[in-house]
Order: sequence, then structure tokens, then C-alpha cells
Amino acid sequence: MTIQPPTPGKATSKVPAAENTLRILKLLASRRGPMAASNIATALGLPRSSVYHLLGVMEANGFVLHLHEEQRYGLGISAFELSSAYSRQEPLSRLGRPLLAALVDSIGESAHLAVLHGRDVLYIVEERAKNRPSLVTDVGVRLPSHLTASGRAILAALPKSQVRALYPNAAAFTARHETESPIMKYSALSSHLDQVRQRGFATEHGEVTPGFGSIAAAVTDHLGWPTAAVAVTFLEEKLQAEDWPVLAARIQKAADELSVRLHGRPAQ
Repeated sequence: MTIQPPTPGKATSKVPAAENTLRILKLLASRRGPMAASNIATALGLPRSSVYHLLGVMEANGFVLHLHEEQRYGLGISAFELSSAYSRQEPLSRLGRPLLAALVDSIGESAHLAVLHGRDVLYIVEERAKNRPSLVTDVGVRLPSHLTASGRAILAALPKSQVRALYPNAAAFTARHETESPIMKYSALSSHLDQVRQRGFATEHGEVTPGFGSIAAAVTDHLGWPTAAVAVTFLEEKLQAEDWPVLAARIQKAADELSVRLHGRPAQ
């Protein structure tokens, strides 16, 4: 006898009120601004009376805010507190560290996890491979995102308008060494990010530390928004050019798995 896997949503159908409450919260979180109750009902295919009842309960508990003048509903302070608690529990670090450790064990090179912080990347996990030199990418270090593979992977997954807002003029670009990076203006960055999107992974050649290269892939959330990047750094002389895509595929696999663990979806 063949056992069929459970149908998604079957378990939660026993408590439809709870399921629909979560659906409303997820819908509001995905929108740029508040929504009318009627639009919420239409978007989710729910009766208006049910939506109004659920919104009333959520408003009483601070999870939604009713904007009376606009007759719309937005997320409330309790939803923000959940978001803050999520950050405090460091889910990216906790979920990412074992994945990076496994990646390092399998390839013998050092790996790290970074998030975007303004125009910089902030390193939140580092797993150093045995007998490999120390790197500047310790936990807590910030580096200009346009110079790093991690930053470029994240920037390539952002809307171009967002990237342009981060880099409005030449003053936004900095270099770490006397030899300037080839990416010191927006046109060069935009062209490079197009290559990253086509190739599927980001690279860096000695722009952070001379002689060292890096390969990175973006980690995405359930909306496809880049939340972090997994990267591996190595002595460039130790890796032939034809082997870079092979290593990139292994890094992408780790990034995809972290995306799924974060209840996201793999980078496309």
C-alpha cells in the first residue's frame, strides 16, 4: 500500500481561525502599506464578516492597527515585538552555523555568513578551515559590500532601484588598498551585478585581502528578498579558474538549504 504524503494545509484546517489569522498577518507583512478589510477578504478568499472578526481580535491584542481615517489595517506593535524577538534569538546565526561547518568540512576552506548593514556587510558567522590562514572577516567585522563577494551576492538579489539608492554618487565607493577596485562607480557596479545575476554567484578577487578570492551566494526569505549570503574564501593560487563554478554550486546548495530552513525559498 502506498502512503500518500500529507496535503499542505491539512493539519491546520482543523483550526481555521488560527490559520486565517496567520494568513492575514502574512498578507499585511507582504504589503508596502495598510489594507482595507474588504481587500484583505478578497485577496485571501475569506468572508468579510470573518475578516472583520479576526481583525478585531488582532487589534485588541496589538497585532494590527486600525487607521480609522483611512479605514485600513496595518501591522501593530505586537507584530513589531515579534520581529524584534526573532532578531534577538539570532536565527540566522543558529541555523547557518551548522550548515557552514558542514560546508567547511567538505571543501577544506573557510566560510562565513554575512548580512547587509547599510552599504556594508556585517559578518555574523565564521567557520575557519583547519590549517587555513586567519581572515579579516571575523564575526562583527563590517566591510563595504561592493568590495566583497558576500555583498555583491546580496546586492544582485535586490531591486536595482534599491542598489542605486545605496550608491547615489562616487563618494559611496571606497577601496581598501592602494590598487583601486574595478568597482568604484555605479555603472561598474551595475554591470558587475548583471554578471552575478547571469552567472548565479558572486566573486571577489583580492579586493579585500590581496591573494585571496571569495565566492558567495545569496540566502533569501519567503518573498525572495536577500537576507544574507554564504561565502567561501581561499588562496586564489590554490583554485583553478575552471573549478570556481564547481565550488560555487556547493556554496549555492548551502545557501539554498539555509533559505529553506528560514522558511524561505532557494535563490533563483
